[in-house]
Amino acid sequence: HQHQQQQHQHQVPPRSLLEDFRQQRSHNLQLADIEGHIVEFAGDQHGSRFIQQKLAAAAPHAIQLVFQEVLPHALQLMTDVFGNYCIQKLFEHGAPEQRAALAGEMTGHVRQLSLQTYGCRVVQKAVESVPAELQILLSGELEGHVLECVRDQNGNHVIQKMVEVVNPAFVQFIVDAFGGQVAPLARHPCGCRVIQRMLEYGTDQQTNSLLDELHRAIPALAQDQFGNYVLQHVLERGKPDDKRKIILQIKKDVVRLSQHKFASNVVERCLVYGAPEVRMQLVAEVVALSEAQGSVGGDSAIVAMVKDQYANFVTQKMLDVSLGTPAHEALVNHIRPHMVALKKLTYGKHIISKIISPYSDPRTFISHFDFESFELPPSNSGATELGTVASSTTGGATSSSGRE
Repeated sequence: HQHQQQQHQHQVPPRSLLEDFRQQRSHNLQLADIEGHIVEFAGDQHGSRFIQQKLAAAAPHAIQLVFQEVLPHALQLMTDVFGNYCIQKLFEHGAPEQRAALAGEMTGHVRQLSLQTYGCRVVQKAVESVPAELQILLSGELEGHVLECVRDQNGNHVIQKMVEVVNPAFVQFIVDAFGGQVAPLARHPCGCRVIQRMLEYGTDQQTNSLLDELHRAIPALAQDQFGNYVLQHVLERGKPDDKRKIILQIKKDVVRLSQHKFASNVVERCLVYGAPEVRMQLVAEVVALSEAQGSVGGDSAIVAMVKDQYANFVTQKMLDVSLGTPAHEALVNHIRPHMVALKKLTYGKHIISKIISPYSDPRTFISHFDFESFELPPSNSGATELGTVASSTTGGATSSSGRE
């Protein structure tokens, strides 16, 4: 077989430089050694990685070598699974005039590139790397296509990058495109991310126009799988007045929202990031509802919350933020008669732990509360029950990260 191969050797085409490189026959290869083959290398997984590594530490003449070969094929490489990385590296390490020339190749194609899996990465890198006048030129091509890009799994990243790095005055067209659409876009898997970037980087005038629309849809957004993140963002980073508006809306339906998979996260954020006097209104509301229901029979608001898989996290947070206040004592007084029943619930154990933990010694807790009000089992196991409650101090509270 070997003899046959030798006989027909003249018919086998010569191996390419890339082939040799891939089979590790070419040691110590430099960028100058692949002159004339750079586009071929850029479109290959191993070849592309080689070019990227070399460009990161290359001298200007070596970068120029790559640049001049790549430029006529730049658009094709921008949308290539491996080639896009080489173009990004040229934007990172190229000279200003090389970056400008690559950006020039993109003009007229920014929308198509932004909607393409690999092209969108190049557009982001370009917008980061070029001076203001080219940023304005590139971003301006998306005017009239903003919502299409925002809703797109690739395009939304480009819009986010433009909002982050371009002067806000020159991306006003993005804010304008959101007019009347803010609430629906906040409930969109990609739109919710763009809105968060706009709230971070926009001018006060730009963010106020978004917030005005968000404030009109707080309950719906709180219960939405994506909208809840936008409200959490405002609560974490927003102005006191915007936080207050959200908290007062949440207060109107605090118990039900606390029992909701997504809204419960928003209620927790209200308790963590709200101004003390505002967030305590949420605690006071739950206490007031519990007092009002106390005489009716059935579970009071706070007990229903403690027993709920989501609201129990909110209850833990309420116990935290109200510590040392009459509201904390009121919450504990409503929970106390149900302690034994709570021990049997996964969620209840964390609440018991929260109630006990402020007291360094469990015996202090035992003397502080009237355990006779517990509905202990009829058997003679009172002491054991007490011991079990006391030992749960070691448990510590679990955080809300346990939720999906």
